[in-house]
Amino acid sequence: MQIEELRWFSVLCETRHVGRAAEELGLSQPGLSRALARLEQELGAPLFDRRGRVLELNRYGAAFLTHVRRVLGEVEAGRRAVADLASPESGTVAMGFLHTVGTWLVPRLLISFRSQYPGVRFQLIQGGSAAITAALEAGDVDLVITSPKPPGAAGPAAKLAWRPLRRERLYLTVPVGHRFAERRRVRLAEAAAETFVANKPGTGLRESSEELWREAGISPKVAFEGDDVATLRGMVAVGLGVAVLPRARTYDGGVDQSGDPWLRYIPLAGTGGSRVLGLVWREDRWASPAVTAFRESVLALGRA
Repeated sequence: MQIEELRWFSVLCETRHVGRAAEELGLSQPGLSRALARLEQELGAPLFDRRGRVLELNRYGAAFLTHVRRVLGEVEAGRRAVADLASPESGTVAMGFLHTVGTWLVPRLLISFRSQYPGVRFQLIQGGSAAITAALEAGDVDLVITSPKPPGAAGPAAKLAWRPLRRERLYLTVPVGHRFAERRRVRLAEAAAETFVANKPGTGLRESSEELWREAGISPKVAFEGDDVATLRGMVAVGLGVAVLPRARTYDGGVDQSGDPWLRYIPLAGTGGSRVLGLVWREDRWASPAVTAFRESVLALGRA
């Protein structure tokens, strides 16, 4: 049973005549008659009573028509939904991003894009690098902003595309009154005896922290592992430990605002002390016009 056959049946119910239905559908009368016969054979009951050339819907046909109209309505609604999602003017973009960029980078990107495409909707999720990359690979989101570069974006046969957007500086973050609080710069090796707080393993910021620890030749004690950076900042503020974190930032009125009266962000000496934020998408997945437009907007802002 095909959708086309259900549409033909619906038109037959309206016209009550094979000739008129065939003309409206652009089919031959014999072809439409054979299609009706196949449908009735498949259902195991006649759908019309024939009165000369006129078709009268019987109780079997009436019962079937109720469900046919529901099916055709759902198919049409599905077509409209897909067309709406794929529209460059009113489509939907699904994006995942790190917690740390949700207060400044993502708002900047959305404000810039929506000034040109106000009708495009967004479905946004926050999470660690592993979680949002898994959502991308599963097809749950179209794009992710993450760091570091995902393993699936490396090599000639990579299915994930990666484009760097900007480099974000990392700092040794300490509470006010800490012995390093007034330092202009600190070598991470000097903090070897400090207790640290950090993101849970499997997150991008934890990977960046561990890389810096290895470069500094330290294996610090980790007192607390959290899911988000805001919690880590709170733990640092109350003196539970120090951390390697980006500076707290918000985006307000077109200006990046930063600062936290309870914390001090000390630049790291003798190391790169930064991570690269990048945009990732699946090379093997079709991108709607709305997704493509937003991706190009993000990359253009990244180049700027």
